[in-house]
Order: sequence, then structure tokens, then C-alpha cells
Amino acid sequence: MAVSQFIVERVTRITSSSFAEVVANIENAVGRPDLDVFEKRAAETKSWQEFEQLVQKAVGPSGFMEFARFDLGGILAKEKGAAAPQIIRFIIGNPLIMKELAELIPDTGLYAPITLLVDEREDGVHISYDTMASHIAPYGNEEALDAAMHLDLKVEALLRKAAN
Repeated sequence: MAVSQFIVERVTRITSSSFAEVVANIENAVGRPDLDVFEKRAAETKSWQEFEQLVQKAVGPSGFMEFARFDLGGILAKEKGAAAPQIIRFIIGNPLIMKELAELIPDTGLYAPITLLVDEREDGVHISYDTMASHIAPYGNEEALDAAMHLDLKVEALLRKAAN
């Protein structure tokens, strides 16, 4: 068994916007296709061009689509009631970007699609993301690092939009 250690860079934006506003901003920026239909259509595509067109229709203005979300705050509320902080983990990405990264470094499949965490704290709503570049920098692949930094810029733009 091989064990590796990584230093991960986390980007967090803190906003005075409400939790509901931040979630709505993410929902407005990220495509939310019916994943069962998307996966069925993806399997039916006959060419890369058809697949690319399918993805372009599924992503939102940010260039990302939502794969899953986990309402961690809802679980906390089962015990703590209305006093529980709201926390949602969004799993978002773009299959075209994921393919580009996985071709260069298969291990990027561990980090893509990416996670956004939106949570309430005393100082405001936090929107956090662990950068792809920090995950793959140890591999020493410059082409992959460039692609990861481009992805990170897109995610950071989404965080800015979500915070406002």
C-alpha cells in the first residue's frame, strides 16, 4: 500500500449575504440537469462532439453542473432544531474539464467533481473550496497544473458570484 501526503489549499469567501441568498446564487449559476436523463443521454451519444453538446446544454452560466448535494445542516437540525447551523455540500463540475484532467493524471478522479461547502457561522456565511491545483501540484505535471489553475479560477469566480 502506498501512502502520500498532500498540502491542500482552501479558498473561503465569507459574506454577510444570507444562507438562502448564497444557495440561490449557486443554484442560478450551476446547471441542475436530471442526472438519470443526463447519464442515459450520455450513454447514447455516438461521438465526442455529441457528448460535448450534451454537456454544454447541462452546465449553467458558471460552466458547471450539480451532481449531488448533501444537506448536513438538515441532519444537525434533527438533534438541535432551529438552532442548528445550515450547511450544504455541493458536488459540482464539468465532465469536459474532468476528462481533460483525468487524461493527464488519473488520480484527479479523487478530486473531481469538486466540492463547495456553504455553511453558516457567527461571522457570516462561508463558501469554501479546496483548490484543484493544490491537489495535483505534487504530481509535477505542468499541463495538468495549468488546467487545474484554470478550473480554480472558474470556481473562484463562482464563489464571488455566490457571495454577492
